[in-house]
Amino acid sequence: MSLGEKLRQARLEAGLSQRALCGEEITRNMLSRIENGAAQPSMRTLQYLAAQLGKPLSFFLDEQSVVSSNQQIMETARQHYDLGKFDQAMAALEDYGEPDPVYDREKALLNALVRLGLAEQAIGQRRDRYARELLENTDTRGIYCGEALNRRRILLLGRLGGKQRLCSQLPSLDEELRLRASEAIGQGDVRRGTHLLESMQRRDTPEWMLLRGEAYLAESAYQNAVQYLRRAEEAYPQEVIPKLEAC
Repeated sequence: MSLGEKLRQARLEAGLSQRALCGEEITRNMLSRIENGAAQPSMRTLQYLAAQLGKPLSFFLDEQSVVSSNQQIMETARQHYDLGKFDQAMAALEDYGEPDPVYDREKALLNALVRLGLAEQAIGQRRDRYARELLENTDTRGIYCGEALNRRRILLLGRLGGKQRLCSQLPSLDEELRLRASEAIGQGDVRRGTHLLESMQRRDTPEWMLLRGEAYLAESAYQNAVQYLRRAEEAYPQEVIPKLEAC
């Protein structure tokens, strides 16, 4: 019996309609596709359905529905990670068998998350040597959200002190600073917006020129505003022309 057939049988035995079983977790269309064998549920969805039907997860997991020998390992590791039990999650991942086209990419991501979680815990416990070892041996290249995870890794290394030059390894904050500056200027906090703009690494882009011109305009420094707005006019004519007229 396929997973979908088991799911339909369990639902009918429980006296539930598809809509009642779905709740707010999944759509009725998705449940119908799963029951008809046209789609496979994620482990999270299957856990939800099993709980709603009062069945153990193992009831649905037979040889036909298990798509990888690492399936249970990954599920165990996820559960430990969600509970903040990073050491147990790492221990579970040690049994992972590679290569596995189904889970290799998720395993790489989860492994990095677990190591970063362990390192942060170790820093809080003053186990700096262990934390540094974890962080220096965490590779975030080529995985989902790798840049964001590497930023977190470097910031954690920074909490450990030392003479390493870490700032050069951090991604630029220009996009965030530009967004914050734009909001500050728009809300009338020109001084803060200007400070944020001046903190950006690149101050030669049309976006930067436009915002710097807007900041000067808000301060009624029209001559300076024109100087910067002119530099942004070619890239942002619709935004710049009314501002130039206002000057």
